[in-house]
Amino acid sequence: MDRIRVMDVRSLRDARRFAADKMAKVGLYATERLWCDLYCLEPGQAQEVHSHAGSDKVYVVVGGRALMTVGGEERELLEGEAALAPAGQPHGVRNGSEERLTVLVVTAPPFTS
Repeated sequence: MDRIRVMDVRSLRDARRFAADKMAKVGLYATERLWCDLYCLEPGQAQEVHSHAGSDKVYVVVGGRALMTVGGEERELLEGEAALAPAGQPHGVRNGSEERLTVLVVTAPPFTS
């Protein structure tokens, strides 16, 4: 009989994937209650500003510097900083630096559209 793993540990360093043509979105976890992804952005890449009516999203910068937009406000986030995009608020992230950017993103609850 297979053992059920209760603690599922992932290496963020090993999960990173970058693509030259667009931001790479690496799925780490997906449950009925949340999604957890790693966004990997080369210099100049961005996630377009958008919104989700029924889902909150948290962005945590784990490497590099992010230009975050939430609700019409833009601010630079440094490694180790986080931002909340509440449900319904326009949000997006952009890499305006010359270095790679890695952001851990948690969405709860997952959205359907």
